[in-house]
Amino acid sequence: MRIIKYIAVHCTAGSQKTTVNDLLAEFKRKGWKAPGYHYVVTADGKIHKLLDTDKVSNGVKGFNSVTVNIAYTGGMDGIDNRTDEQKKSLLTLLKLLRKRYPDAVIQGHRDFSPDLNGNGKIEKNEYIKMCPSFDAKTEYKDIW
Repeated sequence: MRIIKYIAVHCTAGSQKTTVNDLLAEFKRKGWKAPGYHYVVTADGKIHKLLDTDKVSNGVKGFNSVTVNIAYTGGMDGIDNRTDEQKKSLLTLLKLLRKRYPDAVIQGHRDFSPDLNGNGKIEKNEYIKMCPSFDAKTEYKDIW
């Protein structure tokens, strides 16, 4: 079993009409052997498991071996356009993952960016990616 230090929240940075098959085709096109996410939540709130959490996905370069990656379809142009159904399902999924990995830090993909100015905060101008288009670290800080 892997040691999980992070649960990373992502957006697909595309349309909310993106299907699981669309995502899987994109990962294949990129030449990835594993999907980018363990789970994806579509606009209707359905949670789709793409990969067992004991396997490594391709969500955050340099951190994948210690991370469970989840995403919601949407987030195009850095806009948080989660549906109410997605918000509910993300919360449910994160609560389940928190129980399984109680020591893991829940944060957005953008929170893995380096603190370029050394002030102890990762600021918007330092984000490698805007993903997941909202502040997941703050929104989910009280999940236990």
